[in-house]
Amino acid sequence: MRLYRKIFFPFVPVYYSVTCLRNKLYDLNVKSSVSYDFPVICVGNLSVGGTGKTPMIEYLIRFLKDEYSVATLSRGYKRKTKGFQLADMNASAATLGDEPFQFYNKFKDTIKVAVDEKRVNGIKQLRALANPPEIILLDDAFQHRKVRAGFNILLTTFSELFTKDFVLPAGNLREPRKGARRADVIVVTKCPENITDTVKRNILEEIKPGAHQTVFFSTIQYAGKVESEKESLSVESLPAFTLVTGIAKPKPLVQYLKDKGLKFDHLNFKDHHAFSEQDVEDFANRDLIITTEKDYMRLKQYAVLKNKLFYLPIHATIDNASNFNQLIKNFVGQKN
Repeated sequence: MRLYRKIFFPFVPVYYSVTCLRNKLYDLNVKSSVSYDFPVICVGNLSVGGTGKTPMIEYLIRFLKDEYSVATLSRGYKRKTKGFQLADMNASAATLGDEPFQFYNKFKDTIKVAVDEKRVNGIKQLRALANPPEIILLDDAFQHRKVRAGFNILLTTFSELFTKDFVLPAGNLREPRKGARRADVIVVTKCPENITDTVKRNILEEIKPGAHQTVFFSTIQYAGKVESEKESLSVESLPAFTLVTGIAKPKPLVQYLKDKGLKFDHLNFKDHHAFSEQDVEDFANRDLIITTEKDYMRLKQYAVLKNKLFYLPIHATIDNASNFNQLIKNFVGQKN
């Protein structure tokens, strides 16, 4: 345990008690939640940041969008707007937040993308549209108990299982571990591609899923090319470059690029970093910039980076995907 965690450990009982009480009040219906008669699927986690929520939302979009009208609803973290915002051709990372803008930039008019810090109001506004979505995907709303999603997907990373963590401020958990009981599905994300059945069994024993829960294992797959709005370059043949990351956990990406034998400098910023003019000026003096798709959403507005800025696409693959997909289909079918 890191030193700072030891220092803050005495405060854990306070945070634990407050979050437990809050959840208990919702469980007993003392604090009210809103339920819906149409499919609302929540993707979230117990820990702060970096569990792979964005690739999971995109997985669900790809799976559902051809058969149903789909909307995503996010808080819009670090956006410069307030209240309900529906993405349109004037949308940007500033108006939506980087992750929702990524959804809109990638899927455009095939889905609706909205943000609202008050999810109940966001859902109300989406359903009031002339062509309301049939399915709403809630991004990072596992602790937003005012909405009672019909199906909850809880993510936890392979390298940092929630079962081995502590609540804030000593650990990274937003609420106690027992909050995982609310999940219908638990997905262990960012697993190594060569994960063995023995390791999976050990993780299942560690998580101890309830009878109502199914555990899946997923892996992040990196594309073979880096992309910009004008061209793509093969990862294998990249010259020396600068890697810019403003995500919670860049280590897997860094390791992937090292394993490819690529030469690069790494400029590592905090998650959702607001890039300054000085940052951009520094980037402009470099020959080639590779970044994540989320960071690209915030950087692509700068003309000085236009011919040197690329992102590396990723997507999630799920072990036993047919079973996972069937659970989603069953839930959606029950609600339609």
